[in-house]
Amino acid sequence: MNRRFRQLSTIRVKPAAGNPCRGWLTAGQLTIPVALGRGGILANKREGDGGTPRGSFRPRRLWWRGDRHSRPHTLLPARIITGADAWCEDPGDRHYNQWIRRGDGEGGDRLKRDDQLYDFIIEIDHNTRPRIAGRGSAVFLHLARDNFGPTAGCVSMTKSAMLQLLRRLGPRTRIIIG
Repeated sequence: MNRRFRQLSTIRVKPAAGNPCRGWLTAGQLTIPVALGRGGILANKREGDGGTPRGSFRPRRLWWRGDRHSRPHTLLPARIITGADAWCEDPGDRHYNQWIRRGDGEGGDRLKRDDQLYDFIIEIDHNTRPRIAGRGSAVFLHLARDNFGPTAGCVSMTKSAMLQLLRRLGPRTRIIIG
């Protein structure tokens, strides 16, 4: 882990003027374009609404595709994504908005995808303490589509921006969205 970079105290995500599905992430001197949820930034996030939740969050962990990339420099705890890793998006399940292991054919948002979107995932503490059924799940910072198309509620960015951000992101960094 490269400790020569100081942990950021705060990063901010704001919507772009004229397009609620696009935004700007500012982290110290770094300002990068991001894609937001198809519903824009929402104060009252609900499961399936496509909104990126407004609020203050903390990063919990980095998940990354070890079969595609070496471990990036970060101050966050990190875990390699396997084929069994998924995220529970079922509000009726006791594991709602938590990491779960799934076998072939079982449900959940698979973390190991064919595309590159989840090659790096920053898990944040949205709807975790307490977890409230239906208030939104699987809200991450992850890689963007080539066209910066909207997400299902996450904040997405280019790989180079993600790697720059990871160097300075730590467990005490506040992520302010809105």
